[in-house]
Amino acid sequence: MEQPQTNKSAFPTLITVFFFWGFVAASNGIFIPFCKTHFNLNQFQSQLIDTAFYGAYFFGSLLLFIASQATKIDILNQIGYKKGIVFGLLLSVLGALGLAFLATAEGAGFAVVLASFFLIALGFSLQQTSAQPFAVSLGPPETSSHRLNMAGGINSIGTLLGPIVVSLVLFGGVSAAGKTTDISSIKTLYIVLAALFALVAGFFWVSNLPRVTSNEKIEPSNKALTALLLIAVPTIVLLFFNEMFDRFYLSLGCLIVILAILVYAYLSSQKDKTGWGAMAYPQLILGMVAIFVYVGVEVTVQSNMGTLLKKPEFGGLAESQISSFISLYWGGLMIGRLTGALAVFGFKKQTNQILTVVVPLVAFGVIMLVNVLSGNDVSNFYTYLIPVFVLIAAFFYGQEKPIKTLLTFGILGALAMLLGVFSTGTLAIYSFLSAGLFCSVMWPCIFSLSIAGLGKYTSQGSAFLIMMILGGAIIPPLQGALADTQIGIHASYFIPVACFAFLAYFAIAAGHALKLQGIDFDGKMSGGH
Repeated sequence: MEQPQTNKSAFPTLITVFFFWGFVAASNGIFIPFCKTHFNLNQFQSQLIDTAFYGAYFFGSLLLFIASQATKIDILNQIGYKKGIVFGLLLSVLGALGLAFLATAEGAGFAVVLASFFLIALGFSLQQTSAQPFAVSLGPPETSSHRLNMAGGINSIGTLLGPIVVSLVLFGGVSAAGKTTDISSIKTLYIVLAALFALVAGFFWVSNLPRVTSNEKIEPSNKALTALLLIAVPTIVLLFFNEMFDRFYLSLGCLIVILAILVYAYLSSQKDKTGWGAMAYPQLILGMVAIFVYVGVEVTVQSNMGTLLKKPEFGGLAESQISSFISLYWGGLMIGRLTGALAVFGFKKQTNQILTVVVPLVAFGVIMLVNVLSGNDVSNFYTYLIPVFVLIAAFFYGQEKPIKTLLTFGILGALAMLLGVFSTGTLAIYSFLSAGLFCSVMWPCIFSLSIAGLGKYTSQGSAFLIMMILGGAIIPPLQGALADTQIGIHASYFIPVACFAFLAYFAIAAGHALKLQGIDFDGKMSGGH
């Protein structure tokens, strides 16, 4: 990468966008059950918010890839990462204004909400594609992981505050049982968000930030492009033509088709690597499936949580009372990510061991404090300390090794989901909420394993992995559709069980694929999304 003189003000400015990504994504856990009631939706339909939101990440990245392949020019590289972030913020402004004015207009349908969320996330896609390499470039390469972890921490603050703030806006309080509201309540929130997006875009535009570009050559990958275009088809059907099919079989069919395309790519590329680009490497395709599943399980557990908590056997909570649980779920990701970030600071072994215990407990205390100050009832939160201590033990067992850590967290996640499925009440709730803890450090583990040994295809492989955020668009509607059947919302959590089980399998399979290439992977974890 070309790196002009580092501007010390650039990074603090840059990480503001990381906060927005977390704030809006985590807020969906509150907004989804609200829309379900307001628009009289079934569980499947309510999860289409995730399909629109996370599907936009896929289509945004895919459009950039298509343009680059067609022109043999890296479009984002041409305009620069700074302008890429500005353009992305302006797209998000349009989406936020759509939610503020069009979605709240009298007679507005749910489709307007979906279109607005799609536009916000399309902007996020462009921002994320630009901001992550921008953050890496703003300083010496050896400290890049520090910057990514700091950015991930800011993202986690957004995920912690998002559900609470949205609940305050929608219901006027976070614990007002039975309080009702209408969709006009969101107008102020999204006007403010649109103004913030525009303000940050303006600040980026006028700031004297370094122009950062990449010198990497565009590699033709026609077969990979065809596979990605085929993956787009079932996503479009799921979002726009779902009323034409049985929702469960449609969701399941979309999942099967996407996985079948990736399996075909895996098998075909091993016979002839020509035209597959980064997909010629088995660890990359395995990693694409793993990122798909990881984002899917991270999103689906909390997106369906609001409906679960309304059930009498799970507390019978009103929509205005679930924000504390959603914030605790996302707070679990913050706990794990902050703990996982310790490895990059090079502390002495004893200091690192002490902090591995202290940091999760302090982070839990922060979550408690934020909820107390917001007026939430946290009397049952202490139960969450049990999975927090399990997380601490898992970190010690994982020894900062991505394969061992991912395998351990995958198994623990599957066991926690099984415990939740076969129990009710407090035990089940906190078992499901612990998914946030066990998801927390999976992204860097999967990412580092997937791009190991890719050489000149590392940048392309990274882009393919980002596209597989698509899992957040497919898996939540599948669980929602299953919940709408006689299976019910509780038993639908077998889907997260299967997801965590696959992630444990991926750790073994990716390690084996790398060993066959002569790579004994034993690196440190870093980064996050």
